Amino acid sequence: MTDLERLLDLQANDTAADQLRHRRKSLPERAALVELDRKESALRAEVAEPQAERDGLAREQKRLEDEIATVEGKAAHVEKQLYDGSMTSPKEAQGLQADLESLKRRQASLEDEVIELMEQIEPLDEQLAASVVSLAAIHAEREQVKASLVSSEAVVDGEISDTAAARQALVDAVPATLIAEYERIRGGEGGIGVARLQGATCMGCHISLAAAEVDVMKRMPAEELAYCPDCGRLLVR
Repeated sequence: MTDLERLLDLQANDTAADQLRHRRKSLPERAALVELDRKESALRAEVAEPQAERDGLAREQKRLEDEIATVEGKAAHVEKQLYDGSMTSPKEAQGLQADLESLKRRQASLEDEVIELMEQIEPLDEQLAASVVSLAAIHAEREQVKASLVSSEAVVDGEISDTAAARQALVDAVPATLIAEYERIRGGEGGIGVARLQGATCMGCHISLAAAEVDVMKRMPAEELAYCPDCGRLLVR
């Protein structure tokens, strides 16, 4: 086996390594994680408005409940004045009774408003609770996919490691100057530095060479390097 033929074995190894690295980047779990992120973002955007509405209603409910507490305190104070025996005139008692009734009406009105708010909040809470369940499901699925990704990466990494070990043996069998030339061409030609000349066709770019060019190459000494005139790759003839 000539050094150039060994280069073909090295090229096959490098191509396999490139494919493995591409496979690692393109593992289906990565796309699945992107899709899960998209779903989560869409769900959070979907519940942003009802969450804001619910927060606003809750603030209003708290304001009303605080006002109810204030009204209850005032009513309790008026009742105490009415029934602690401190009243000195019927007119004063009538005034306090009117105040108490007004406070009770105000309290009832506020409580009705709170009930209405709670009725508005209930369906929002149900919607938000459902979104929490959905987000939890997305999180659980994401963890499963991440675990699967780690496993898949480990498999590919093992293959990459084996390929790298095999590459070193191939490199050691070829002169360093030829390896350097191969690497130079490979770096600028899409990862392909050497190709076989099959008949008159370069198997690197699949372009047929002129008969005269092929004849010249066949007459070259075995140790002389030949290059494809179209793609510039080393040719094994």
